[in-house]
Amino acid sequence: MPQFLPFVRRWFEQTFSEATHPQREGWDAIASGKDTLIVAPTGSGKTLAAFLWALDHLHRLGLEGRLEDRVYVVYISPLRALNNDIEKNLREPLAGISAAAAAAGHRLPELRVAVRTGDTQASARQAMTRRPPHVLITTPESLYLLLTAERFRPALASARFVIVDEIHAFFATKRGAHLALSLERLAALAGEGLQRIGCSATVRPVEDALAFLVGAGRGGAVVDAGFSRAMELEVVAPVADFLTVPSDTVWEAFLQQVAEWVAAHRTTLVFAPSRRAAERLARNLDDRLPEGSVLAHHGSLSRRARLEAEDRLKGGALRALVATSSLELGIDVGAIDLVVQTQSPRTIAAVLQRVGRAGHLLTRVARGKVIATRGEELVEAAAVARAIRAQELDRQAMPEAPLDVLAQQIVACVATGPWEVDGLLALCRRAAPYRALGREAFVAVVRALAEPLPAEVKGAAPRILWDRVNDRLHARRGSRLLALTSGGTIPDSGLYDVYVADTDLKVGTLDEEFVTESLPGDVFLLGSHAWRIAKVRADRVLVEDAHGMSPTVPFWRGEHPSRSWDLGVLVGRLRRDVVERLDDPRFEPWAARECGLHPTAARALRAWIAKGRELLGCVPDDRTIVVESFGDELGGRHAMIH
Repeated sequence: MPQFLPFVRRWFEQTFSEATHPQREGWDAIASGKDTLIVAPTGSGKTLAAFLWALDHLHRLGLEGRLEDRVYVVYISPLRALNNDIEKNLREPLAGISAAAAAAGHRLPELRVAVRTGDTQASARQAMTRRPPHVLITTPESLYLLLTAERFRPALASARFVIVDEIHAFFATKRGAHLALSLERLAALAGEGLQRIGCSATVRPVEDALAFLVGAGRGGAVVDAGFSRAMELEVVAPVADFLTVPSDTVWEAFLQQVAEWVAAHRTTLVFAPSRRAAERLARNLDDRLPEGSVLAHHGSLSRRARLEAEDRLKGGALRALVATSSLELGIDVGAIDLVVQTQSPRTIAAVLQRVGRAGHLLTRVARGKVIATRGEELVEAAAVARAIRAQELDRQAMPEAPLDVLAQQIVACVATGPWEVDGLLALCRRAAPYRALGREAFVAVVRALAEPLPAEVKGAAPRILWDRVNDRLHARRGSRLLALTSGGTIPDSGLYDVYVADTDLKVGTLDEEFVTESLPGDVFLLGSHAWRIAKVRADRVLVEDAHGMSPTVPFWRGEHPSRSWDLGVLVGRLRRDVVERLDDPRFEPWAARECGLHPTAARALRAWIAKGRELLGCVPDDRTIVVESFGDELGGRHAMIH
């Protein structure tokens, strides 16, 4: 360990047997003052590696009497739930370090930690403004708001560390481009003393992830401990032939297999591809296991319902949670014995991240199962397992200068004070996604913001003022309000809040299309509980307990992510390799060794690919495209591209 304060070192040595490799390397890089990206498997302690040097710095300020009511550490994660978890998990080291300091004769001032997200109550926000926390835990959207808010912005000027966790969740999205610009705004406000630290379990290419973190043209340190750990991953099929077995039989065999896994382990995380699938699967599993053993967990449940489910699993009251990506990241649900990925994960990184939740500690073996319900899911699952064994990972790419995001940040910047056009362009270019932004494109966005739209267009007034004589940008009345109410890249998905009738108890949210198609008296499933619709209002649905009535399963739109490019290539390669071995008597051992396939799954894969070759004449792969032509009853011709 580098030169930590003696009582910080003592707390760590009393709490952990030893530092992990990512921690040792990470502390050396961070202590040297370099911006640092730590890439390491789940359970390697990288978040503590990012935090501990910053906490040590704050304790030094406290001992010297220089700790002020300002923000020194900004922690950013993609999920509000993860932020709440981080706040809880910081309590132990803070209390432990204070106790170790007291034992050494030091009295440390309190380090205040606070979460600022969309869930934060107005009273808590006001308290933070009056007396800012030393450690601010937030999301990209809330950071953007705080950088734009007139009253809180000065508190961020003293920031010395910014920690971006789960970088892979931002990196290749417009949300990441938005965050990259916010990081540059924070750096411009805080000055050269701001150190950036990033963490990720699964990200490639690492060089681009570092550039995303530190900004274009800046150097930094990378601690790359790899993305894989000791893992037992098996690909399973519920039947040996998806082509001849009826779909109802496949579904029943699938449910029976997952239920047996849950029954055989103390705690199991089951991942489903959508909220609808999670609700349906949790209900069916609970019917096959002792009542109350399984709950659903997804983003359309209320925060209270999610926390209750997490606590029940952690405390041993549940045998399994059926989750979407809501539990993919590092939310603490206790020790997990087994992770089950159902159907198709769509990316290699998702399986690595999810199966990595099992065991969670780096010294334990992560055990996972991937179970398919259709032939094409099986091919994809086999390709994922093969890639993990070969240490291959999806490559991510930053979006190139999205101009809609740029427009939001221009208005937000100008709302805080005047800017010269070239000065603001230079700031934006320091964000890696905007490194190649041309002046012509930038000025076109400024022009669009500064010129009025046709009078018949709603909101036709300019968003900012452009002094073309001095080439300076100024705020208009309402610019700040526009920036505060219209920022971010998470789309408005048209959701209705669901409340228990005659109470303030929020159950979750429903898609507006599902609500439109529903009537009072209809029964639906949400959070593994049956609710009956009592009344539909303009902004909410009021429900009451359905008392065991048979429910329908809600649907939510926009839930199915596409397959990554790299996984698509690997699926094609696997098809080609399977075709070459269809007649080989050693196919099953090869499939087990290469892709982790259970014997039943190997037979199902072989039958699926063989039937495709029989019907099409050849199998589409990474080198072959098959165009299938067929006619309809009216004599029309159609083509299907495989």
